[in-house]
Amino acid sequence: MRRFSHFLWAGIVCLLLAFSGMRVAAADEFSGLESGQFNTIADTVSALVASGNPRAGDVIDALEKRHLFYSPAGGIFIRTGTTYVDARTGQSVQNMPEDLKPVRMNNHVRQVLASANAELELLSPEDAVRVKAATQMYAQHNPVMLPAINHALAREKSSDVRMKLEQAHAAILLAQPAQSGQEATRLAAVKMLGSAGDLEARGLLSVVAASDHEAAEVRKAAAETVSSIDLKQRVWSVLQNAFYGLSYGSVLLLAATGLAITFGVMGVINMAHGELMMIGAYTTWMVQQGIRATVPWLEPVSLLVAIPVAFCVCGLLGILIERGLIRFLYGRPLETLLATWGLSLILQQAIRSIFGPTNIAVVTPAWLSGSWMIGSVDITLNRLAIFVFAFLVLGALMLVMRKTSLGLEMRAVTQNRRMAALMGIRTPRVDALAFGLGAGLAGLAGVAVSQIDNVSPNLGQSYIIDSFMVVVFGGVGNLWGTLAAAMTLGMGGKILEPTIGAVSAKIAILVLVILYIQRHPRGMFPVRGRGVES
Repeated sequence: MRRFSHFLWAGIVCLLLAFSGMRVAAADEFSGLESGQFNTIADTVSALVASGNPRAGDVIDALEKRHLFYSPAGGIFIRTGTTYVDARTGQSVQNMPEDLKPVRMNNHVRQVLASANAELELLSPEDAVRVKAATQMYAQHNPVMLPAINHALAREKSSDVRMKLEQAHAAILLAQPAQSGQEATRLAAVKMLGSAGDLEARGLLSVVAASDHEAAEVRKAAAETVSSIDLKQRVWSVLQNAFYGLSYGSVLLLAATGLAITFGVMGVINMAHGELMMIGAYTTWMVQQGIRATVPWLEPVSLLVAIPVAFCVCGLLGILIERGLIRFLYGRPLETLLATWGLSLILQQAIRSIFGPTNIAVVTPAWLSGSWMIGSVDITLNRLAIFVFAFLVLGALMLVMRKTSLGLEMRAVTQNRRMAALMGIRTPRVDALAFGLGAGLAGLAGVAVSQIDNVSPNLGQSYIIDSFMVVVFGGVGNLWGTLAAAMTLGMGGKILEPTIGAVSAKIAILVLVILYIQRHPRGMFPVRGRGVES
């Protein structure tokens, strides 16, 4: 009997061992999610990320969205709409247990989830994804992210990603209260944030420099780094404004080349030139609306279609203005100025009556949206395109002026009108074509300005005075002078505006131009010729 009891107990022990062995064998990196203990769930999430299991991302995402469930009888499931899939395999489950319970969550688990998500992104094979994840960690400087950053630094090979990770590590370290014995580590973190040199780094370093709990050497290093960042930011700000000035100068270049031709060839002060720009911008809008209504598949290139249309519309309108008004006023510059000023008011009111007084939206195509970052300078594609477009137009205009009979006749009339007429050049025809060419260039300026400014009936008034200054400052009738003056005034104004204000910058530029013209009345690049010099 005693021997039988020994056998019975031995059998029970074997069954218990076998059962526990089955439970251990069934346990895996997912099993801790079935626990009711928050610490166990948090540790399981961390272990799941470290395991490299391909299902880890889906499980962590489901847990974060509260779509992760477990059954006390065994099994972990992800709810997808009205169905469930097995968390371990990803396969759909038809017969679901009825005793499902959601995996438990608290703030500690949420913090671990945030770190886990960041670490999963840092495991991406694409450098751009890892850089983006490191940049987000740098901006958040959440201490929960430190384990993920340390794990990523241990295996990261890309120098760009390592730099961002080290900056994120330094930001998190400096965002925490200072403790004794950390001086060397915090000094290294200050140096690392100095290499970042952005406003986020400056904000953290300013707090460190002003803290009474920091060591003296750490405060001094932080203050010096803040001063260095301020200097760099001022330099980048000047470069950013210079880029804005280039795009503004490009618009002035397009507008002023038309004025340089009409004023240089015909001696006409066309105060309606700004309104021709405005008509070019409205033509761009009408082309976009027409393409959208008739051939919508051409909408991505509607801006390109608007370029020749605006040139032709404004050019033909310019010829009509010259034949119907200007040709009766040659030799009387004051009357020409007053007549074109009155014409500008008529054109403004006509556009206001047709399209309304409010702004209209000219859509920037998708291929001109976005930007590139060079350091801290934001190079927007639409402004860069305007810059390139202005130089292409200037190059085409120079070819016309130098390689065509019309250009030769225009240059002859510019230098000596009477001699050109005696040589058989029909100056009235040249005048009409020159005015039409200048008006067409104003239309191209309108296409360009529609991408960076509001399109309204008052659009031209914002550019006409600056365009005249460009023509006079650069030298009447000289395209190289127009280029130099447009870029000088455009960049100069934009660089001065943040320092002294927009109005004061305009006044300062005007005063400088007046002082220069007093010393050089014919501008930077004066046109030479018998008629001009006599």
